[in-house]
Amino acid sequence: MSPFLLTRTLPEDATDAALRADVLHGLTRCPKTLPPKWFYDAHGSELFEEITRLPEYYPTRAEREILIDRAEEIARVSGARTLIELGSGSSDKTRHLLDALPGLHSYVPVDVSESALRGAAETLLAQRTELSVHALIADFTGGLALPGTPGPRLVAFLGGTIGNLLPAERAVFLRSVRSLLSPGDALLLGTDLVKDEKVLVAAYDDAAGVTAEFDRNVLRVVNRELGADFDPADFEHVALWDPEREWIEMRLRARSALTVKIPALDLVVPFEAGEEMRTEVSAKFREEGVRAELAGAGLRLDQWWTDSGERFALSLATAV
Repeated sequence: MSPFLLTRTLPEDATDAALRADVLHGLTRCPKTLPPKWFYDAHGSELFEEITRLPEYYPTRAEREILIDRAEEIARVSGARTLIELGSGSSDKTRHLLDALPGLHSYVPVDVSESALRGAAETLLAQRTELSVHALIADFTGGLALPGTPGPRLVAFLGGTIGNLLPAERAVFLRSVRSLLSPGDALLLGTDLVKDEKVLVAAYDDAAGVTAEFDRNVLRVVNRELGADFDPADFEHVALWDPEREWIEMRLRARSALTVKIPALDLVVPFEAGEEMRTEVSAKFREEGVRAELAGAGLRLDQWWTDSGERFALSLATAV
């Protein structure tokens, strides 16, 4: 059987500590916020998988189209012997790259979920008996120490997830990625593109209400983990396009004045009627903006690929 290693760089209690810190900080500020990473417990992950199949939600299909069409070109240009995937999850989309990289020696999936990493590795190793998999339980936004694997290395950050970071956070993240790259290594980055407002809003506020349930799931996570008494039905899902910042905001709007108790934090949180709590920012990009942000981190945009509808882009960048 192919080698499989699992390394934990995240302390066992790191998730609980991070949730406590995020909830305490986010719910005592004005306006209130909660980070989108807390959507993704087991139920939230199932809801997101359902979202990716909705007719309104184009990003997953658009990115998959590019990967299928361009995987061999990505493989040829990068020459990668190691593929490192940040926020790998189930590694589903990455299989198009894995199949196109015949000389690939190592795959390094990075995720906070041990169960997702083990499940993905089990599936991959059954199909690619020659592949070495070294999974990392880690938060890719907190700095990474990568295992020693052969180069060239291709770091993949797919799904448009970079759009969930605010501009200053993106700058820090891209600099941290740059610090991982040696000469000959590359970054493959997925970015959702600016487009018609109606298309964007529909993608985050579908007719079936799946995204609304996904949005409210963050309240269920806080209830379960911190003993809070949120009633998800008390909050309405809202998706808005900010044309100045060129991002979508998902929010939860209190239907009436209410108070939430969070015993684990000894915290009481009042909401006014109509008060909104931001749960996600999803920035949309233009090629020139991506090029500038990469350049600011010491990366040069070498390749730019879009899907047939020019809705989504994959870019390949190398260290300057």
